[in-house]
Parts: sequence; structure tokens; C-alpha cells
Amino acid sequence: MATPTSHDSVPATVRIGTRGSDLALWQAHFIQGRLKELAIHTEITIIKTQGDRIDNVPFSQLEGKGFFTRELEEAQLDERVDLAVHSLKDLSTEMPGGLTLVAMVGREDPREALLANPDAVDQDRLAAGETLPLRSGATVGTSAARRQAQVLELRPDLKIADLRGNVPTRVNRLREGKYDAILLARAGLVRLDLPTDDLFVQPLPETEFIPAPAQGMLGIQCRDAEPWTTVLSRLDTPEAARAVAAERDLLERLEGGCQIPFGVNVNRAGAGWLLMAFLAPIEQGSRQPLRIRLEGDELEPLVEEAWQQLSRYRNG
Repeated sequence: MATPTSHDSVPATVRIGTRGSDLALWQAHFIQGRLKELAIHTEITIIKTQGDRIDNVPFSQLEGKGFFTRELEEAQLDERVDLAVHSLKDLSTEMPGGLTLVAMVGREDPREALLANPDAVDQDRLAAGETLPLRSGATVGTSAARRQAQVLELRPDLKIADLRGNVPTRVNRLREGKYDAILLARAGLVRLDLPTDDLFVQPLPETEFIPAPAQGMLGIQCRDAEPWTTVLSRLDTPEAARAVAAERDLLERLEGGCQIPFGVNVNRAGAGWLLMAFLAPIEQGSRQPLRIRLEGDELEPLVEEAWQQLSRYRNG
């Protein structure tokens, strides 16, 4: 358990900003519980973001970045809240002046999960251990360019249909038969503990289906001028944060957001590190995607080698 703090500059009540989805609220309450261990009193403020208001347009058609974070950042700068809790995969590496990422907390399983209606599963493909064991021509729901590109690389016979909404909404749309299968971050399923007994659920190996940068990690963002933010840094999880920082470093160099088909995952491999990355062209089918797998004792050289390969591919 964390050591309580007596830092005099901490506000009497720290206002936590969050989106209002079930998953975002779970995340905010999780951080609220961690801060309670530090003897910090908090309250939660729900803020609606652009991504919440516009849930019927694919990410690729939305302009700019920060669909799920901009309004939370504005609320911090306007001092309506004191900090914000984000799914770190949604938080841009480019932050407004005056804000900083003070802690990366509690990384859950970063893998993707395939959810399918049972009649869409091809038993022969399943027995063969295929990553996407779906019947030929099945419709997969996802609006993420990264997921779409990897699905079509692995199974060009499958059909892609856009799917937006929070996690329970997407699962319900699968049950309603609007899709044969959908892809979700497994972290969201675990955190919400959604009942899925009626569905086929299979985590996808991160070696085969590369997750989004920082998938499964929570980020605490706040104003950098506040003297009490060092208290929040006590919640940081250094080992996982180091891996996630490397993933976000590559994302920043690519100047990308959720519109680009890019995935990266960094994990410990024994005493060393394993880095896997995926990058596809914006125009699907124009050339083969790039897949990178690098292992080594030191993380920084792997990041540099991955960047060299990504840069050559992007400019090629």
C-alpha cells in the first residue's frame, strides 16, 4: 500500500476529470482509490468529449487529434478540474502548454480480444490455431485503422465495417447480429468484467496482432505548474512506464494518432526487451505492411532501430 502523504500544497479536494463511459469511470474510480491510499480526498467530474458526442463517424474521417482528451485538457487549463485520468492510448504525445503527464499507472493486459458470435467461428481454422478463426467472408466491426489493416493482412477475405461506441455498446451491437465479430482492447473487458459467456472470446497474441501504443495503461495528466504533482508521481509504475514511454516515443516520431495504422508493443523478454511494431500505408492495399520484431538487452537501441525501419518504410 502507498504511504500516505502530508504534503501541505495538495488541495483539500482534488477534482478528477474523466469521460462518462463505463470504462472511463472505472479508470477514474481506480485512481480515486489509489489517491485515497495517499490520504488525498477527491471528487469526480464527468466531461463529455468530441469522441463521445460524435460516435457515428469513423476515426479516419475526423480531423485533428485528441478526440477523447481535448475537452479534459481544456478543463484542466481552465482550472475546472485538477487532473484528468486517460486511457493513455487516447492521449496525444503532443500536449498543450501548461499540462504534463505525471504518472503512468496500472497497465492491464495490452492484447486485443476477438469477440464473435459462435456461428461465425470456423472450427477448422480454430483447431489449426489461426489468429482470426472466422468463417470466410465474415464481417468484422472496427473503426481503428490499425485493426483494419491487420485484419485484412491476416485475412483478406474478411469484410470490415465501421464500429464506434463505448465497450458495452459495441458488444451489444455484436449480439444484435450487426457484425459477425468485433475487436476490442482486452483491458477494457477485464476492467469492466463484462459477461461474455454467450460469445466466442479469444485474446490475440501481441506477436501476431500488434496493439496500439500504450494500450492497457492509464495516464494521469495535470497542470505542470502545480507544486503538489510530485505526489501523483508516486502512483507511477516504473517498469511498465518505461516500456510504454518507448511505444509513445515511436508514435510521436511518426507524428501519428489513431488515424494511422500503427501498432507497437514493448515487453520484457527475460533480462532484455522485445519490441514489435506494425505500420501499414494509409491507402490499404497499396503495398505490404511493415512488421518489426527486435530483441536485445537494452531498450534504447531497439527503439532507434525500429525508428530507422519505420522511417525508411514511411519514406519509401
